Amino acid sequence: MDVFDSITNILSLLFGGSVISIVTWRYARRKAEAEAKQAEAEAKKGDQDYYQQMMDDIAKDRDYYKKERDCMRDTIKSYDTRIDDLERRVARNGRMVESLRPFICTNLDCKLRHRATISAAGEIDTTEQQPTNEDNDESK
Repeated sequence: MDVFDSITNILSLLFGGSVISIVTWRYARRKAEAEAKQAEAEAKKGDQDYYQQMMDDIAKDRDYYKKERDCMRDTIKSYDTRIDDLERRVARNGRMVESLRPFICTNLDCKLRHRATISAAGEIDTTEQQPTNEDNDESK
């Protein structure tokens, strides 16, 4: 019986180890598949977080540029208003210069020279210049 015990031991070792190894192999394969799926899910979550952060940054940038655009529009509008005001002033000054053209005298000591006063509304009032004492002394 010694040989029979030896054969039984060898067969039980082969078959017993095979069954255990097959069960262990199937369990290990399932565990590896689950870990791979978990790693893939974590990688996708990382990608999703990265893209979400990018979208948040883009939204912040968009809001910032909208505010900048609105600020620039307001600035341009105020400049347009200022330009219109200055154009009106230039036109008014041009009209004043044209109305004063007949009174131009290059001789600053001229006794016939008239003083002109211009109101803010653009009305011109001219009065004759009163001779000063110096003018009277020169004429004597």
